Amino acid sequence: MKIKKISIALLMLFLLPTWLLSQSENVDLSMIYKIKQEGLKNSSIEDLAFWLTDFVGPRLTASTGYNRGNEWAKKKMEELGFQNVRIEAAKDFSRGGWDNLKTYSAMTAPYYTNFACNPVAWTGSTNGLVKSEVILLDVKAEGDLDKYKGKVAGKIVLMPSTATYEVSFEPLANRLTDAQLKDLSMASSANNGRRPPFDRDAMMAQRALRLKISDFLKSEGAAVILNSSGTFNVPRSNGSNYKSGDKEPVAELNLPIEDHGRMVRLLQHNIAVEMEIDIQNKFFNSPAVYNVIGEIPGTDKNLKNEIVLLGAHIDSWNGGTGAADNASGCIVMLEALRILKNLDVAPRRTIRVALWGGEEQGLFGSSGYAEKYLADPVTKEHKPGYDKFAAYFNMDNGSGKYRGIYLQENELVRPIFEEWLKPFEDMGCSTITIKNTSGTDHLSFDRIGLPGFQFIQDEIEYGRGYHTVMDTYERLVMADLKQNAVITASFVYNAAMRNAKLPYKPVMKPMQNADQGPRM
Repeated sequence: MKIKKISIALLMLFLLPTWLLSQSENVDLSMIYKIKQEGLKNSSIEDLAFWLTDFVGPRLTASTGYNRGNEWAKKKMEELGFQNVRIEAAKDFSRGGWDNLKTYSAMTAPYYTNFACNPVAWTGSTNGLVKSEVILLDVKAEGDLDKYKGKVAGKIVLMPSTATYEVSFEPLANRLTDAQLKDLSMASSANNGRRPPFDRDAMMAQRALRLKISDFLKSEGAAVILNSSGTFNVPRSNGSNYKSGDKEPVAELNLPIEDHGRMVRLLQHNIAVEMEIDIQNKFFNSPAVYNVIGEIPGTDKNLKNEIVLLGAHIDSWNGGTGAADNASGCIVMLEALRILKNLDVAPRRTIRVALWGGEEQGLFGSSGYAEKYLADPVTKEHKPGYDKFAAYFNMDNGSGKYRGIYLQENELVRPIFEEWLKPFEDMGCSTITIKNTSGTDHLSFDRIGLPGFQFIQDEIEYGRGYHTVMDTYERLVMADLKQNAVITASFVYNAAMRNAKLPYKPVMKPMQNADQGPRM
């Protein structure tokens, strides 16, 4: 009996810190009720979605549409009553501005058919309407280029196929199943968040060959380059490696694999193919990436200078209107702050929303913000804003509803988030995973040791539509976005009102390797 009592006492002593932490996390359920009512019954999600997608249009970084999106967001923040609203330079941008003014492509022989296409960003224009035979490039090594010398001037060059279509029996849209959510919640932090191994040397060799091909085609005077990119007759978006001041690259188009493959097969059967293409693009000076920022100022004299940050990236690719990627995140973040503003919330800490620029080219906006306010990127020295940083919440996984949150290995916040998510269990949002997730703006904060988080979301049809011309208003699931705004508003409210900031990850010593020294 005495041994049993001692065991129970030891167990209670072990559990006490976690129990106390969870018990001390006071969630204001009356405020959560108000947030739900405002967000679900008086939502402005659909209105925000129209203006940022249909009205503003595509928002390629440093383009006219991107600048139009920033101006719209600034005006909207001011209309909603946010304070300290500004468009703020984040980082230099070497590619400069680029707009697509006209794109037309069609196969004219052996018969006529117009093709869906999307210009590669930061590539050049044709000299008016080009009418030419199509040449299929068969290049597996640099030496193979010799056989095309003197043969591609003024011609339309079809690059080798890089993908093939395979019938899929999976549904076009998906929600996370209970089993998948359970797997996430049970995941170990060991090795998580790391991409599967790949042959880096092969990738770099392929990239080097592609650059040599591009240089060759430019020097030989090719008129247009055609790539295979996209399925279901929907071309994808991407950009060239152009830098401002370089010679204008050869005009380049992405065709879906169906159109590209048709011409490849015709040419392989010795059937001549001809096309007509007209591409007009504009380059202009635009040396920086910008963020759009607004706030609800804090009211506690001791905490008002601490920042609870929420954000999403406002830039998109040039195809479609960047709806799921990432107008969806922007309108959720704006709506979350609108909800709190309409409820006359007086947060103890300042709540700041940031719509980041240049995410698609490498987290330019959020990393620029972090470098300006939080930590020096070279010396790692903390800036004044570092110790005043309370939390960051990000959305950038499409239009699907929140199902929980990634901890980014920060086990210290688990009992806090467990309490914060309890009011949303009936909405299907309760999963917490120790796993990391990557590829978007929360990394700019997480990698310097600050609490930055991305929500778990249903995929819906994100993988099929993002970075393509089909990423438009129709990809948005309004009911899901309303739910996301409510949960985001709740999280930032809780973070702004609690006595302490969210705990940072404990600092670890660098791992040592006997042969290589410290691993960075």
